[in-house]
Amino acid sequence: MPTTAPAALADVTASNSTLRRFLHGLPGVDAVGLEARAASLGTRSIKTTAKAYALDLAISMVDLTTLEGADTPGKVRALGAKAVHPDPTDRTAPTVAAVCVYPDMVAAAKQAVAGSDVKVASVATAFPAGRAPLSVKLADVREAVAAGADEIDMVIDRGAFLAGDYLKVYDEIAAVKEACGTKARLKVIFETGELSTYDNIRRASWLAMLAGADFIKTSTGKVAVNATPAGTLLMLEAVRDFRAQTGVQVGVKPAGGIRTAKDAIKYLVLVNETVGEDWLDNRWFRFGASSLLNDLLMQRQKLATGRYSGPDYVTVD
Repeated sequence: MPTTAPAALADVTASNSTLRRFLHGLPGVDAVGLEARAASLGTRSIKTTAKAYALDLAISMVDLTTLEGADTPGKVRALGAKAVHPDPTDRTAPTVAAVCVYPDMVAAAKQAVAGSDVKVASVATAFPAGRAPLSVKLADVREAVAAGADEIDMVIDRGAFLAGDYLKVYDEIAAVKEACGTKARLKVIFETGELSTYDNIRRASWLAMLAGADFIKTSTGKVAVNATPAGTLLMLEAVRDFRAQTGVQVGVKPAGGIRTAKDAIKYLVLVNETVGEDWLDNRWFRFGASSLLNDLLMQRQKLATGRYSGPDYVTVD
């Protein structure tokens, strides 16, 4: 498998034992302190001008997502049109960052956003469970990239991770990164709700970054516990520390359960206070969401006009 760990840390991926020693040597997480800091940052208030900026920034960071068995090319094309012009009545509204679909819908999504800056992201590697042979996972990735995907969202083998087979997880991420080639950025999904502990989230973050992840992502949105402020704060601390040690910047994507503009702004405060302005850009921070965009648009319109619109102001996706 390709060696993707930065030179300064290449020796830690030499074997499962060296990788385990490194990951278990990371500082333990103070759960009480982490949750208290996340809660404290969530109480920050943002006023008019800053709020307008934050709403537009959040819109520009949305990965507008449809990942249902009933998805059709027509639904994906409609979602792509919304991604390019989120508010048809106000062309000053920014485009979203990406449309996220299954691999077989990449071509339809690519056509729908053609000529815009909106990226097409595709979940792959037997999403959401990740239970498939590596050959199947890599074929999934290659087909999505061949169809035009700009980004691949892969899921890790949580069973291997929880069993302590860290090198297997590392090798799979590195192989998927290689399959992405130079055309697609790689987001690595942990499914934090299944990792049980904050220490495991920190270890998974470092493992994915060592293997070449361009983004680390909390969740698939398909389980009971998805993105949380505390879990995201921990991942932000990990990318901050990783860049300090290696010089490599990695993005963060909380996904699942973020439905309101108020919630999105809380996450932006976490980013600003933890990693700073370098990450306040959709190249380095995203929201995985389906319903969030509608609330952002309604809050944006309320700020501009002083009144809330009816539910028919936004589309039901």
